[in-house]
Amino acid sequence: MTKRTKSYQAALLESLKDPEEAAAYLNAALEEERENAEELFLLALRNVAEARGITKIAAAALNRESVYRALSAKGNPRLSTLGALLNTLGLRLAVEVKAA
Repeated sequence: MTKRTKSYQAALLESLKDPEEAAAYLNAALEEERENAEELFLLALRNVAEARGITKIAAAALNRESVYRALSAKGNPRLSTLGALLNTLGLRLAVEVKAA
């Protein structure tokens, strides 16, 4: 008999319930220097929102449709939308000096 294991997505979402883990995950996505870096960050943000209950987050952040549209695969959220969403998640944007 085989032992059932969690899927990667389920394990990821479980870990992203921790605010420290979510912040590290989003920062790692921001550090990617690939052609699709924006899409990667939005996917990471969507995963964090899903882990925390995207419907609950959407209701608290903005209106539900705005959040779903911003986090969609073709989303292009404004800075104010990102700020509101991150604030609801208990996170914030920050700027750091780049290491030389």
